[in-house]
Amino acid sequence: MAPTPLTSLDVSGRRLAVRADLNVPLGPDGVGDATRIARFARGMKPLLAQGARLVVLSHLGRPEGELTPALSLERVKGALADALEAPVRFIDTCAGPMAERASLALAPGEVLLCENLRFERGEEVNDPRLGADLARLGDIYVNDAFSCCHRLHASTTAAVDAAETVAAGPLLLEELAQLDRALDTPLSPSVALVGGRSMAERLGLLKRLVAKIDTVLLGGGLANTFLFARGYSIGKSFCEPELADEILEIAALAEVAGCRIVMPRDFVVDGLQHAGQHAYPVPLGGIRPNRRVYDLGPDTVELYRGLLRTARTIVWNGPMGTYETPPFDGATRALAETVAEQTRAGICVSVAGGGDTLVALNRSGLAHDFTYVSTAGGAFLEWLEGRPLPGLEALERAQRAD
Repeated sequence: MAPTPLTSLDVSGRRLAVRADLNVPLGPDGVGDATRIARFARGMKPLLAQGARLVVLSHLGRPEGELTPALSLERVKGALADALEAPVRFIDTCAGPMAERASLALAPGEVLLCENLRFERGEEVNDPRLGADLARLGDIYVNDAFSCCHRLHASTTAAVDAAETVAAGPLLLEELAQLDRALDTPLSPSVALVGGRSMAERLGLLKRLVAKIDTVLLGGGLANTFLFARGYSIGKSFCEPELADEILEIAALAEVAGCRIVMPRDFVVDGLQHAGQHAYPVPLGGIRPNRRVYDLGPDTVELYRGLLRTARTIVWNGPMGTYETPPFDGATRALAETVAEQTRAGICVSVAGGGDTLVALNRSGLAHDFTYVSTAGGAFLEWLEGRPLPGLEALERAQRAD
């Protein structure tokens, strides 16, 4: 059952307590990457124009229930005001009588940003009392943070259960629609690019992908683990050898489903970690015991680019190499360029997500050329795996109750 969309409700003059995700990187000069803020604001601006009274709730970092000035959401206030093109008030609490009075004092079209939810110890333990306090901040309680829906927290679950009227925000619904388009009903041929460091974090994802997608292209540390399980030497490269049995299971599932798993045929290695001065390509089977893999090699990049050019659906999670350190961002950048080209030409639907993936695509300057780049990290992975998300389950309970 789909959650009630906020856009179906009359919001004029009503308080919207909106669980957003403004968990953005901060630096000495303020917000380092405002992608999440811009996405959130895009959905809220039409509601403010209709006379909604907006109360914004979010977490920032991991203060673990402690008041941590460096993680105050006041540091995000300016960027939020710029994105909303509206003044934003700030209050140094997110629950209780003071926050409720501040929400009631809002005029139509005004915005209140509350302090970091994770300064409250009850947030991460899904305290129903905190949930009830948060629900009282709005006439309608709105979850617009798909990226937080995998958390059983007070702001995603208890507050939804306590609120009289509940809705799903526009960004959350947009994320769900795009993910459904890419995975539940993919146009064929379909290709998934799966990279990143850890295989353990992506076992569930790979098991679901091989049942849904025609071809899976591997990169990053998880490709090392696949190759190790197949008997190849990977030198001193990162690997999770304890996962060999799971890899054999994934390979068997892929064979039954008719999914082709493609592994790298060459690599860029370096004898000096993070140095890059002596980076050079070597073929599969040619990695010396004292060398580490840092990126896909040129032959693999060309192989993968050719397969991507045949695809009508592309799903991407995880960079292909150590993208933070040039020249080991080469494969990720080259493949991103190919996906962007195919998307711009209208040949494929491309959906990417995951924290490192978002950063890598933003660094390449190509994120805006994909059909959709999810701002979610853990929730993106868990949704792709088919796991239940507590935040979505709470919205569905509220819908059934209505």
